[in-house]
Amino acid sequence: MTTSKADAVWEGGLKTGKGNYSAGSGAFSGTYSFPTRFESAPGSTPEELIAAAHAACVSMALAGALEAAGKAPTRINTSAACTIDKVDGGFKITRMKLTIRGVVPGMDQSEFRTAAESAKGGCPVSRALEGNVAIELDARLDTA
Repeated sequence: MTTSKADAVWEGGLKTGKGNYSAGSGAFSGTYSFPTRFESAPGSTPEELIAAAHAACVSMALAGALEAAGKAPTRINTSAACTIDKVDGGFKITRMKLTIRGVVPGMDQSEFRTAAESAKGGCPVSRALEGNVAIELDARLDTA
């Protein structure tokens, strides 16, 4: 199986320090800090990376399932919103909201919703979060 890697470096104390991360592939990198993570300052967060991974994973899982059912999608657009809250004196990812919009010729809304629900439950990132994070789904077909 495939093993994906990434690196992160943190310099300084928690509130005044800063960090940077990079994908092992070199495909992306970024910076993060206490203000970006907990005070809504502009910039990246570890939760943003988890949201991106989840959106990508669900999109692939849904495309694969639709294709296997003979209804290959034209486009799947997934947005993920990862919420971190203070829980029991610490921080915890408490919710992931997935918003999926798809263009799938020959499919109705009910079929799409069922396929999206299945993809949500079956993608590896969802399975890693299962039992720890509430995962919400809003899935609809687009007209184009």
